[in-house]
Amino acid sequence: MLELFAIFLILSAAFAEPIPDYDKPYAPIYLDKKVYSWTDKVRITIAAPAWDANEYGIDSIGDDSDHPIKISTPSHSLDRYELTETAPSSGVFSGEITLTGFAHDVDGDGQDDATPRTSGNGPNGGFLEIDRDDGITISFEFADGVVLTKSARVSWNVGNVQFSNPNYFEDDAIVIQVIDPDMNLNPETLDNVELDVSSESDSAGITVIATETDDESGVFEATIMLTQTDDSSGNRLRALPTDNITAIYKDRTLPAPYSIQDELDIIAKSMIDSDLPSDSKIVIDEIYLSDSEGKEVSTPKQNQQVQIITQIQNMQSRTQDFVNIIQVTDKNGVVVSLSWIVGNLNESQQFEISQSWTPKQKDQFTIETFVWQSLDDATPLSATHVQTITVK
Repeated sequence: MLELFAIFLILSAAFAEPIPDYDKPYAPIYLDKKVYSWTDKVRITIAAPAWDANEYGIDSIGDDSDHPIKISTPSHSLDRYELTETAPSSGVFSGEITLTGFAHDVDGDGQDDATPRTSGNGPNGGFLEIDRDDGITISFEFADGVVLTKSARVSWNVGNVQFSNPNYFEDDAIVIQVIDPDMNLNPETLDNVELDVSSESDSAGITVIATETDDESGVFEATIMLTQTDDSSGNRLRALPTDNITAIYKDRTLPAPYSIQDELDIIAKSMIDSDLPSDSKIVIDEIYLSDSEGKEVSTPKQNQQVQIITQIQNMQSRTQDFVNIIQVTDKNGVVVSLSWIVGNLNESQQFEISQSWTPKQKDQFTIETFVWQSLDDATPLSATHVQTITVK
């Protein structure tokens, strides 16, 4: 009997939990972020090799009343939260909790979107209610009277919205991205946010859903297409080349000094361009001169009234406003005639332009034709056409 008791004492000593060194407490606590949003996951790691009791098994810490782990905010706490060893004899213990925020309407529909609660005992599946400008503290009683702690801030963020490109062509898919960690309401699944997109051709625009790129990314993307002929609908926006397009995201989770009830329009802009270069949207035919009867004049005479005639064509699949300018200069570069016509061309439309001119002297003259966006906007819609004539 004494022999059996001696064997029991030896086995007990061999598998007893080692006593931590009270004078040299080593159990650093690590968190995966310095600042969390209100519904983030919090991943906790404690390196505590002194608490590796079983060389061949998975140990745990924090779930007993003598050496508890406590995860707390100023108002709520999880006591005796268990962390488990990452591998046999690693001496590294980990676990996670999910912050559950507080009652708040984030999308303006009148309904609260967070589900605040505090529950769980670890190592995963714990939930902790938290306020907007809170802090979270993890404490571990490493040994009697020796408590080690680690803290992090909790705060909302100002969101951001951006287009994937500063400008797009008519047939491009347009990707709009919203970045707002506060809208990662459920880190176990993909969340959605809404944004409004409009163009100069459709100021009412459309409301589209942007979907989170990953379960915890807090990054949301929506793709829209453009139409020049149809009404805006779904993820299709009516927009014409040169239109500015605007995306607006309403952020209702703003950090201090904003109040909890404040909202802010976050705005991004891009522009629609044409596949055609700017100066190829309209083409100009050769200039020719005609008399009052419509007969072509190759060499006009002094004081003879002639018509300067050319033809322009819209090369686009959309209506284009334009101003056509005809300028006549003498051999010294002095302008002797300047006239213009303002109008618009439908898709692929051709249009003949005629301007009257009476040369007052015998000389060599240069006729130039320009097609601009407007008199206020000298963006060229075609290459300048130049022709020299001699008046006898």
